[in-house]
Amino acid sequence: MAEKTILPFGDPVLRKKAKPVEEVNPRILKLLDDMVDTLYAAEGRAGLAAPQIGFLRRVIVMDCGDGLIELINPVMLEMSGEQIGPEGCLSFPGHSGFVKRANQVKISSLNRQGETFVLEAEGYLARCIQHEMDHLDGVLYIDRIEGNALIHDETGRKVNVFDIIRLSKPEH
Repeated sequence: MAEKTILPFGDPVLRKKAKPVEEVNPRILKLLDDMVDTLYAAEGRAGLAAPQIGFLRRVIVMDCGDGLIELINPVMLEMSGEQIGPEGCLSFPGHSGFVKRANQVKISSLNRQGETFVLEAEGYLARCIQHEMDHLDGVLYIDRIEGNALIHDETGRKVNVFDIIRLSKPEH
């Protein structure tokens, strides 16, 4: 197990679509372990998607306060309700912005044993799931910012999100 480098905003890998995991094998288990080490080493963390450490696979690890969740090939089944709240990203440290998301989600995923499970979430956990699943499709939270402004966490200074998005477009 090893802590990996989190790719910064602007790295083209963050805008690519991740490929499904064909088989939960030792390589995928090592990826999960490395992602967990990386997640827990990061300040202000809630979740990490494999593309954020340079692996274009549909793998996510999260801990939104209630313990570790590992997702392999997650699929959104249902979304309902609405919430608007602050989000940040390990690939864009030091900034946050308000994003509109579904308030409840239901997903299907594989666990590290290769077994399918269904997870229902609401509130903050639902937000985290949607944020990380976006990473698997090359979508960043700045693409969904309300009010077109990011806020610098230390200074409170607003940054026009359109200036930032121009630097990095999704490959779709």
